[in-house]
Amino acid sequence: MRRGFQEASDRPRRFYKTVSVAEAEGGHAILLDERQVRGPRGGRLVTPTRALAELIAKEWEGQGEVLDVAGMHATRLANTAIDSIPQARAATAQSVADYASSDLLCYFAEEPEALVARQTAHWEPVLQRAEGELGLAFVRAAGIIHRPQPEPTLVKVRDLASSLDDFRLAGVAFGASLYGSAVLALALQRGWLDGAQALTLSRLDEIFQEEAWGIDEEAAERVARLSVESAMLDAWFRALDAA
Repeated sequence: MRRGFQEASDRPRRFYKTVSVAEAEGGHAILLDERQVRGPRGGRLVTPTRALAELIAKEWEGQGEVLDVAGMHATRLANTAIDSIPQARAATAQSVADYASSDLLCYFAEEPEALVARQTAHWEPVLQRAEGELGLAFVRAAGIIHRPQPEPTLVKVRDLASSLDDFRLAGVAFGASLYGSAVLALALQRGWLDGAQALTLSRLDEIFQEEAWGIDEEAAERVARLSVESAMLDAWFRALDAA
């Protein structure tokens, strides 16, 4: 109990009363008591759409007496998009391609048959859409032994990521890490799936096991955290697409 108290006391206290959104140079800013929010490196937190600024503003508005910085996922992602992505676009796009090189959706179980059938029913439509609409050709594997993906596919994934603006690239890179799948991240970004669907597809094996054996408290907390992050990422992309 004392450790938890110390951790809470170490968090920054809420220092503002009002939260609002206003037009600013380059887009829309989040205001705390009429002062613009700035990132860890001192840069102004300005978003390309009002909807995204409002999404971030809700995180600030929802804080209590102390700030749960770790739980402000959209704010943190925006800071990444502003402070880190411009200087690391090539490396970030390559990281998305690296996830594609061992994409979760390409590794089907060997058994049991029911799990293989479930993976095939839910993963294949997404893979086939990626192949048809994005020109990506993926090698499917059974089991966990690594199977190299075609180099043209990985180059195409990297180029697709590179073509995105900083905010969308930050989101796709975050999604690839969250799901273990560049395909799911790109599918979410393009609106083929919503956040709940993307997370479910990334957890088909876990869900199958949970149905048979149940889920413990620690695993349930992890799923809850992932669900929040996936829902935020869905809202992130939809806010970027808002007029």
